[in-house]
Amino acid sequence: MDDGAGVTQADVTGLPQSFQAPAATLLDVREHDEWQRGHAPDALHIPMGEVPSRLDELDRDGQLYVICHVGGRSQRVAQFLHANGYPAVNVSGGMLAWAAAGRPVITDDGRPGTV
Repeated sequence: MDDGAGVTQADVTGLPQSFQAPAATLLDVREHDEWQRGHAPDALHIPMGEVPSRLDELDRDGQLYVICHVGGRSQRVAQFLHANGYPAVNVSGGMLAWAAAGRPVITDDGRPGTV
């Protein structure tokens, strides 16, 4: 579904089971403390405020799935990325929906995490 600003919305259930750049990247734009509590195993962490200065870390040729806690920040980042030529999709419901769908949430050391 398109949000009217050119950004597609994706339900967690329709996402790939794993993310391997450059084909597909799960971009987590939450703050450092949120990330440390728990994140998706294959996610790339770039907090929302750092995205403009770290665009060189993103692949324009692969699909970018942008995720945050609920979906608001990721929507804004996805719109920014889309406007700058990146194939960005917003993950509806964010990490709350991710965890509710039974997807893994881990900490940096691989232990179970929380959202």
